Amino acid sequence: MEQENKFVSMIKDQRITIIPEFQLQSGIVLHDVSVAYKTWGKLNQKKNNVMLICNVYTGSADFTEVWSPLMIGKGKAFDTTIFFVFCANVIGSAYGTSSPLTMNPDTGKLYGPTFPLTTPRDDVRLHKLVLDSLGVKQVAICIGGSLGGMQVLEWALVGKQKDGDEEFVKAIVPIATCAKLSAWAIAWNEVQRQIIYNDPLYCDGYYDPENPPSRGLFIARMNALITYRSRNAFESNFGRDVKEHDNYDANEPPFYQVQSYLHYQSDKFIKRFDANCYISLTHKMDNHDISKGRGGDVNNVLKSINQPALILGLKEDVLFPISEQYKLAENIPNSEIITLGIEDGHCAFLNEIDTLNNLILGFIKKHLGEIYDAKIESEFDE
Repeated sequence: MEQENKFVSMIKDQRITIIPEFQLQSGIVLHDVSVAYKTWGKLNQKKNNVMLICNVYTGSADFTEVWSPLMIGKGKAFDTTIFFVFCANVIGSAYGTSSPLTMNPDTGKLYGPTFPLTTPRDDVRLHKLVLDSLGVKQVAICIGGSLGGMQVLEWALVGKQKDGDEEFVKAIVPIATCAKLSAWAIAWNEVQRQIIYNDPLYCDGYYDPENPPSRGLFIARMNALITYRSRNAFESNFGRDVKEHDNYDANEPPFYQVQSYLHYQSDKFIKRFDANCYISLTHKMDNHDISKGRGGDVNNVLKSINQPALILGLKEDVLFPISEQYKLAENIPNSEIITLGIEDGHCAFLNEIDTLNNLILGFIKKHLGEIYDAKIESEFDE
């Protein structure tokens, strides 16, 4: 059974279901797998009005904590007067789904660093079991960025409905993602892992929850933050501005605003995440490859995606360059690509709220008109 930890309690009103047995893509079988998820809105009679949100790298089952509230509600992209919105925590994360923080039922001890390798495809297969248990017949639209976008591409390849000729997922919106992780991104992940490994408190992955390797995780997060924005974004947001304080000493090195940003964000992060879970997620991304086990190269697998696809890329994305988005668009037959973010980098899709909202809403109206026109009552009604 899933073991309660301080991170799980941070996510309010989520549900946790237990899957008795689940085989990972690696072949390893997990027992008593916990899955944390949240839902908003109501299923329609056909049970096909599902909006599936695949959350970002260190996100939880509560997508509202990541996506702007300006996109959530009646008349907006994430409209629960229309959709039954579903979001689940990924395997290996800290917020309720099985992870290094979970008790291994075979040993009676926490998995810790022994938690097995997982992939975005594992997340999709596991989350589909939850959707099946909820009676979902079809997902109308699947949306996600970065690690979430990797899941979106895997969702597109789930296959047909059990009782119909249509795809289980009807339309997709992959954002700032890729069909397989590049050597460049794997290299950044390896640097972050090595930083954590070299924290004296890491001790081969076993550590006191009350005294975790926070310093290593702190520095690893700073390293990651540098890749989430472009060089121009750092320059325009911070420049060489100095953060002054009451005890400022002109003889000491200045403390720049950009340093303050990195320290502030990383300090927040180590209070809400776990080092082994962070390592687990970096390996998950490293192993993302939609062609693996599908009998073809990446381009051929992309060509087999039949759904309408709105591909959103970011012009100055360091981690997932715009060329990777064009590769998706060139090979997915029924797709269109739009570039966001003049200089913000990888995080631009979380910042360009009006643009993103209008693009997704327009895509929904174009391809999901039947569902969009059949509004239902919801707790988000205004």
